[in-house]
Amino acid sequence: MPSLNERYADLMQAGPVRVRDAAQRLNTTEAALVAAGVTGPATPLKPEWGALFAAMPRLGGIMCLTRNEHAVHERHGRFVDVSSGPGHILVLGPDIDLRLFPGRWAHAYALGGDRPSIQIFDKDGNAVHKVFATGETDTAGWDAVIAEFAAPAAALPPMTAAEPAAPATETPVDQAKLREEWKALQDTHDFITLLRRHKASRRQAFRLAGEDLALRLPSAAAVATLQRAASAEVPIMVFVGNRGAIQIHTGPVARLRATPGWFNVLDPAFNLHLREAGVAEAWRVVKPTADGDVTSIELLDATGETIAMMFGARKPGQPEREDWRAVVADVSGTPWPAERAA
Repeated sequence: MPSLNERYADLMQAGPVRVRDAAQRLNTTEAALVAAGVTGPATPLKPEWGALFAAMPRLGGIMCLTRNEHAVHERHGRFVDVSSGPGHILVLGPDIDLRLFPGRWAHAYALGGDRPSIQIFDKDGNAVHKVFATGETDTAGWDAVIAEFAAPAAALPPMTAAEPAAPATETPVDQAKLREEWKALQDTHDFITLLRRHKASRRQAFRLAGEDLALRLPSAAAVATLQRAASAEVPIMVFVGNRGAIQIHTGPVARLRATPGWFNVLDPAFNLHLREAGVAEAWRVVKPTADGDVTSIELLDATGETIAMMFGARKPGQPEREDWRAVVADVSGTPWPAERAA
């Protein structure tokens, strides 16, 4: 039977294929392909996640990439403020802004070649987060970090792709109670706790909350929001994540380009690639906070998983931007402020 490397080489005969797509076509995992060296020399790294990310400021300028099936988020900058605690790692710098959940991680590799990178994979061999060297990278710092965390005897990743997880079964939710507690929120971060308390999926909560809190929009609202924000020069926050990492851009978006199947932001420090066909639902979502209502445009795929979320740029303690509210009102076709019913 041909080896994985041979099968990959045969696949490439017909033309270049991204390693993520090659893994799907070969019924293997991206981590297995990386470990096999098909994308270049790969050095296994110790799964000492907190220490590894604490060392990231030594790398200098880099590019971070986090993606899911329908969105790719790329941000240039430097690691500045890195901290970790039970079940999480936070990166809170002005450019690199991450919420990481290493309990789902299992494998990491440093890739050499023309485009050096550090790539992290979950227990199923799916890519969670990647850090790429750039022209601003401290080469000596990069080499020192790789040498410090190299683990030649690391366990191999799974060779066979896991079956996709079935969407969680929705259970009955007390709609009135959900709405009451939603309206009493004091912080956007409390929304996840609200969902857990009611054992509700995000999509289920949106459908039950009432249109003043969650208004269903056409899927085209995803692109329209980026276009309105760019034309009005409104700085926004763009969240893209998966089950192991969330990456955030805060700032303007300017250079927008459509390519077959994708809508793209191609700014110098921030790139976003959005697979338009993957957006099954778009919602205007209003979350009360101690600083006033905070509004987002949230994109879900056909299984109800979050593809991306967009907010107006803001810091805790600040009210929401009026120019962002104008963008949302334009995209949703509803004036702001919305009258929220009892």
